[in-house]
Amino acid sequence: MTEADEVKSEQPKKSSFFDFFIDHPIGTGLIMVGIFLIGALCYPFMPVSALPQIDFPTVQIAANLPGASPDTMASSVAQPIEQALSRVSGITEMTSTSSLGATSITVQFALSENIQTAASDVQTAISEASGQLPKDMSSLPTVHKVNPADAPIMQLSASSDSLTLPELDEYIERNVASKIGQVSGVAYVNIGGKQKPAIRIAVDPGRLAQAGVTLEDVRTAIGNLSLSAPKGNIDDPTRTFPINTNDQISSSAEWNDAVIAYNNGGPVRILDIGQAVVGAEDAKMAHWTNNTRGIALDVFRQPGANVIAVVDAVKSQLPALQASLPRSIKLELVTDRTTTIRASVDDVQFTLMLTVGLVVLVIFLFLRSVRTTIIPVLT
Repeated sequence: MTEADEVKSEQPKKSSFFDFFIDHPIGTGLIMVGIFLIGALCYPFMPVSALPQIDFPTVQIAANLPGASPDTMASSVAQPIEQALSRVSGITEMTSTSSLGATSITVQFALSENIQTAASDVQTAISEASGQLPKDMSSLPTVHKVNPADAPIMQLSASSDSLTLPELDEYIERNVASKIGQVSGVAYVNIGGKQKPAIRIAVDPGRLAQAGVTLEDVRTAIGNLSLSAPKGNIDDPTRTFPINTNDQISSSAEWNDAVIAYNNGGPVRILDIGQAVVGAEDAKMAHWTNNTRGIALDVFRQPGANVIAVVDAVKSQLPALQASLPRSIKLELVTDRTTTIRASVDDVQFTLMLTVGLVVLVIFLFLRSVRTTIIPVLT
C-alpha cells in the first residue's frame, strides 16, 4: 500500500441525509407512523365537491317589466343595459335572454378581474342606463354575483291533494325552507314555482268600453286604492295622537265593490267591468313533479362545505320535517347531486387502496424482507 492510499483510507467517510434513516430504522418507522396518523386525521376534513372551488368573475343582471313581450324586453330593457355595459373594461363574454316580462343578462369577466370591482362597475353602468329604461318598471335591475359551480346540491318537491297552491307555498316556506336553511353547510333555499296569494282582477274589454273606462284608468285606480299613505295626527296642547288606518283592500269581495271611476254621474265598480278573484301573484310560474303540480325547494351549499355531509344532514331532517306538515302534504326528494359525487369518491378510495397494495407487493418482491418493507409501506 502506498502512502497516498494510506492517507486516502484515513479520510472520514462523508455522510448523506439518508444515512440517518438507514442507521435508525426504529426512529424512521416512528416518523412514518406520525406522518400516517396526520394524514389519517386530516383525510375526513378534505372538501368534497363536484367542481373545484374557483371564484369565476361572473355577474348576472335581472330586470322585470310585468306584461311586456320578449321583443319589448329585448329592445327596451336589454339593449340599453348592454350598450352601457359595453363601456366596462375586462368583459370577455356577455349573453342575454328575454322572456315574457323578464330579462336576464350574464356578464363574464377575465379571470384576472376582481369580482367585487366587476360587480361595482356593472352596477354603475346600470345606473347610467336607468334613464333609458321604461318609466313603468317597478324597480331597477338587480345585480348579483354568480358561480357556475354553485348549482343546487339537491331538490325537494312538495305537493298536496287538498290544499291550494298558495296555502301549500305558505306551509313550505314557513315550516320547511326556513328549517333547511338552518342546517349546517346550507347557504340558502330557493323556492321554485312560488304561489304567493294575491287578488287578481280580470277585466272584460266589452264591459270596459260600455262603461267608458280605459285600462289606464283601471290601473291608476287600483294603484290609488291599494296605497297606504300617512294620515297625519291630531294635536292638543299636551298630547299628539297619530291617525293610523289601513286603506289597503285585502279581500276579493271588497275589490269587487271598489269604485274605480264615475260615468254619467254614476260609480263604476270593479264588478261592472270584470271580476276580482283570489289567485297567485304570478300565475305563469309553476313546478311539476311526476305530472303533479307543487312547490320546489332548491338547496344550495355554502362555499367550501362538504357537499356529501350537507346532503346527508338535510336528509336526516326530512322525517321530522314531514311530521311537522299536514298529512295531505307530501315531501319527496327529486334530485340528489351527490349520487355521482359519491361514486367518484368511492372510485378514488378504491384506486388509492389498490395502488398502495400494488406498490407494497412490488417493494416486497424486490426486498424480500417484511421488516424492511414496513417503512416504505407506511410512507
